[in-house]
Parts: sequence; structure tokens; C-alpha cells
Amino acid sequence: MRQIVPLILLWTVIFWWGCKPHPKPASLVEKVDSIMKSVPDFSGVVLVADSGKSIYHKAFGYRNFETKEPNDTTTIFELASVSKQFTAAIIQLLEQEGALGYDEPMDKYLKGIPYPGITIRHLLTHTSGLPDYQAIMDAHWDKSKVADNNDIIEYLIKYHPAKRFEPGEKYEYSNTGYVLLASIAEQASGRDFIEMCQTAIFQPLLMTSTNIRTLNEKKSIINFAWGHLYVDDMQRYVRADSFPSSNYTIWLGNRKGPGRISSNTTDLLRWDQALYSERILTNASKQQAFSPMKLKNDSTSNYGFGWDLKNDSKLGRIVSHNGDNPGYKTIIVRFIDQNKTIIVLSNNAHSKFNELVKGLTSILSKG
Repeated sequence: MRQIVPLILLWTVIFWWGCKPHPKPASLVEKVDSIMKSVPDFSGVVLVADSGKSIYHKAFGYRNFETKEPNDTTTIFELASVSKQFTAAIIQLLEQEGALGYDEPMDKYLKGIPYPGITIRHLLTHTSGLPDYQAIMDAHWDKSKVADNNDIIEYLIKYHPAKRFEPGEKYEYSNTGYVLLASIAEQASGRDFIEMCQTAIFQPLLMTSTNIRTLNEKKSIINFAWGHLYVDDMQRYVRADSFPSSNYTIWLGNRKGPGRISSNTTDLLRWDQALYSERILTNASKQQAFSPMKLKNDSTSNYGFGWDLKNDSKLGRIVSHNGDNPGYKTIIVRFIDQNKTIIVLSNNAHSKFNELVKGLTSILSKG
């Protein structure tokens, strides 16, 4: 009898423990919501997708902090340098058509430009050694006028700032290179770069919220998010275009190639998914775009054609690009072995933007 009682007690405890409700593991939505609570003043849209389906898609903050118009998941943002992947894609489409070659010299298409030995591949991979066009324009351009690519090329020829290094020696991020790529695309095709983006990419993929827009065109869009910066003295967010430091976005407002595309998260997901097919780029083109660049010293640079490249032990191949304009921070991260996607578009250039993206990546790495 003495042996039976302890056994009964043991089985009672086991039964009670088995019946006791255990907390459910937090869902991905709950995990992302928890991260977003750590950045309560974040303004923008966050999208996390699996195999092209949104599993988290929420908007935060305001399109305009003065009028308190809220962002929603359709809000359009300036993409800044996330635009470069589209410039690279236009070049790749022209290569697919046989209109140009990656290893052709850029001066085949841009006559008179005083930087010999630079190929289209060098421009795509930021290994050209070209000087910063913005510094030359800032020093010499009449700011009452709006400059375009032809003006930028004219000033590079006229003032001929020294190259940074020999082509192919190293990686150094170059907005100049992507201005020249857009102009090369126009010379090789005989078509306007903006029109090419529209007809070759945006329209076929039904990216109806995406375009390269003028300032007036942006003003006419009801759900356009304006960039904001936090001012400590005022203890609030203020429109970025009210600061003189942002003026270059106006007097360089007609440039094409390095930025200026505006879009939303839904359209970017359409673009992301198209890259798993051959609707726009062939598999051979994507292989080129997602491959590192071999430098002259036999080392490699982990930047392809408009994409930063990375390999993760858990998540596999990752291709991404971020953007940074006054008041904006943007990023698209593609986990191409798993068909998972993170897109974050912010219009208040949040100081914890990078931490937010790392947190989202960590969630995906843990399944």
C-alpha cells in the first residue's frame, strides 16, 4: 500500500503537468510587432513575405508630420539608391538584346569623356574609380537651374576631376557610375531611360505605383510620403526639403540612373517575385547580377550588378540594396534560396533603421 500511494501521486503530477496549458510560441507577426514597439516613432511601411505572399505588411507614422496624414501600405516612397537595381536591369536587358556588352568601354557610347579604360562592367560593380559628380556640380553648377545627365557629363568633361583609382583595382561606391549607365542605355538604345524603365519593367510587372517622377509629379500624388528629419531643438520631425542640405535633390532633380525612382512595398514585391522567373531577366543575366566582381589583385568585391551580395549559413544567398536620401531610408533584402523577402521604406530616416532590419533578418533566420 505504501508503494501504491507514491505511484498514484506521481501519475497525478504527470497528468496535471500534461494538462497544464503551455504558452504558444510567438508568431512571426507577434515577433515583428515586438520589434516595431522598440521603435515607436518609426514612420514608414514594413513588409515581410514568404514565397511572394505577405506575412507581415503594416504601415506606421505619417506621410506628412505637419498634417498628420497617416502612412498606409499603399504609400509611395522615394527609393533613393534602391533604384540602382533597376538601372542595372535596363543595362542587362540591352545586353540580352545584343545592344551592348558588359566589357565594352564606356567611351564607346559617351564620346569625349576623359576616363579611358572603364568598362560598363566597372560601372555596374562600382569598380570604375570615377570621381564624385556631385562635388563637381556643387562647386560649379548654377543652382537656379535643374541639371540632368547631359549637364553632369558636360561638367565631368569640362572640369575633368581626377579619377580615384585605376579601373578594377577596388570597390568604391559611385553614384557617378550609375548616372553614366543611364546615359549609356539611352545611347545604345536610342530611347529615353525613363520610358525604358516604364515599358520594360514597371508596366509589364503591373508596378502601377512606380515611376521616375519630377518634383511636381510627386506633389500631385495624394499618398506620397515626404522625407522628414528629427530636429532636437524643436523636438519634432520636420520636412527634409526645408533644409538647405537637401537642396541638391532639387537642382540635380533631372538626373537619371543613381536614384529618383519612387515606389511602394507592393510593387517592390512584384519586382522581387519577377526575379525568380525569366519575365524580365534571363537566368544567365541574374547569374551575372548576383556574382561578385573579381578585382585586379584577384580578390573579390561582394557587389554585383546593382546588388550587395552575402552568404549566410542559415539563410543561404542574400542579395540586397539600401537607399538613403534626405529624410528617407529604404531597403530590399532578398533571401533567394528561400524565396523570402524583407522590404522596409521609411520617410523619417529613423536612427534605428539598421537595427530594425537586423531584427527582421534574425526572425527569419530562426524560422
